[in-house]
Amino acid sequence: MKKLITSLFIFLTACAGADERLPELARLQIGVTVEYDPAYVKLSYPGGDVPADRGVCTDVVIRAMRKLNFDLQKEVHEDMKKNFSAYPSRKLWGLTRTDKNIDHRRVANLQTFFTRKGWSLPVSQKAEDYHAGDLVTCLVAGRLPHIMIVSDRKNAQGVPYIIHNIGAGAVEEDDLFTYPLTGHYRPKLK
Repeated sequence: MKKLITSLFIFLTACAGADERLPELARLQIGVTVEYDPAYVKLSYPGGDVPADRGVCTDVVIRAMRKLNFDLQKEVHEDMKKNFSAYPSRKLWGLTRTDKNIDHRRVANLQTFFTRKGWSLPVSQKAEDYHAGDLVTCLVAGRLPHIMIVSDRKNAQGVPYIIHNIGAGAVEEDDLFTYPLTGHYRPKLK
């Protein structure tokens, strides 16, 4: 019985801590991903990526999750193929089918996917509600969807930093509450 309890504890600890590795893995992109580039690029599948020196906010999340063997390109594409009408692609972009080159790089699609996975949490203005490895979406300039990874580092007031690419490459900044938040997600990766 003791062995079973120990094994269960190790398993649960590993599962709970997996998400907390996202900030460390996203931080590896700082100084590597140095450009913001939203260009449409034909990607290999699965595991396709734009060049490492460039990308957008979603690419920071995609690359960090891939280091944990979770391929958002594949996961989003497969879910969209089965449930296309659940995604905003027709409404927002006039699409009638999936596109494995770009679907996973759109914040609105990621929000839908995360919600469908059961990762949604309430949005709040309380710093303590945001844990390292959480994903947060917001609107920049009141209209541009954006996604960020909550860091394991905090400012002097205890507010977590975030890791994202908002215009000049991957950076870690004190910007959690700078823009109106639109979503809060806690990934449960395999």
